[in-house]
Amino acid sequence: MEAETARKVRPLAARARRDAIFFAVAAAVFLLDQATKRAVERWLALGESFPESWPVRLTHVTNTGAAFGILEGQTGFLIVTTVVGLGAILLYYWFPPAEHALLRVALGLQLGGAMGNLVDRVRSGYVVDFVDLQVWPKFNVADSSIVIGVALLLWFFFLHERTAPARPD
Repeated sequence: MEAETARKVRPLAARARRDAIFFAVAAAVFLLDQATKRAVERWLALGESFPESWPVRLTHVTNTGAAFGILEGQTGFLIVTTVVGLGAILLYYWFPPAEHALLRVALGLQLGGAMGNLVDRVRSGYVVDFVDLQVWPKFNVADSSIVIGVALLLWFFFLHERTAPARPD
């Protein structure tokens, strides 16, 4: 009886460790995103930049659209598509095509970023952006996390396909 219980506990413990990575990354991204946005709102007036003359600076702007300002003013549509995207991320997490910590980190980055921007859209009808490279549209921690998560996912599958053994047809 104890051996049977031990066999059941080991997979649960392994799953808990895998889940901890995924949810810890998502929570860290979400909290960092929300904290930086609130700090920018508190310390910079809308449109204000700091430091003013540096090539990389913080500039407080709001965005009612998606990345790069596309779909401006389509908050309802963006909320619905984000909820669908969150569902897709969770499904992909629960039923991954491969088991690897990098996949869990990538999906955690995407989940945390999507949740961060979703909270802003629901609460305010817009997202706060502030990272200003001056040669690129302004963005925030959530946007960066989503892009990094997608890049890691693509990188993983590119490497995975190159190193995976050939499957007979």
